[in-house]
Amino acid sequence: MTIHKEGYTTIAITILLIFVINAVVDYKYYDITWLRWSIYIFSAVLFIIVLQFFRNPGRRFSSGEDLVICPADGKVVVIEETEEGEYFKDKRLQVSIFMSPVNVHINRNPISGVVKFFKYHPGKYLAAWNPKSSTENERTTTVVEHKNGTPVLFRQIAGALARRIVWYVKEGDQVVQAEQFGFIKFGSRVDVFLPVGTEVNVELNQVVKGGITTLATLS
Repeated sequence: MTIHKEGYTTIAITILLIFVINAVVDYKYYDITWLRWSIYIFSAVLFIIVLQFFRNPGRRFSSGEDLVICPADGKVVVIEETEEGEYFKDKRLQVSIFMSPVNVHINRNPISGVVKFFKYHPGKYLAAWNPKSSTENERTTTVVEHKNGTPVLFRQIAGALARRIVWYVKEGDQVVQAEQFGFIKFGSRVDVFLPVGTEVNVELNQVVKGGITTLATLS
């Protein structure tokens, strides 16, 4: 397992903060043993939490021309037909994955193809499971067109803790299934919009793995 590049700065700041706090406690409260040990334990837990959040585990990814691969680790919280109003402006099948702070937060391309549309939206930081988060939170929208002509839209949505969405794609890019297209820090959601009638291969509340779990099969 390696550490994702998006974590380098956060981890460095965390180490510096831990060092300063422990140095102050050791200097000012060296005679209060319980307080010093409480700070030591807190520091260790904080460091482990931050470190595991930015982990980048080695994986054997799934692939298939007619498959839509899960773009993120987490739990399936939405499977429903809904009106997609930004790009398609018609009914689509929405599948949403909620990413908790303990999940790997790397986002991966669900299909291979050409990026036909990309847009970043600044916004609020409502809880990721709030239905309004899809249209009001900070988010990005990416549309990749499969070689058979089928467009698939996927949307990064910041959550209540997330304060930075990172993306690595732009319009015109040729992207490869399961490769990284972005990262969201500290809790978030990814929505995928598919043609109505697409065969969905996951169920509500199912735990899924980015780049591994097959989300759906294209017609």
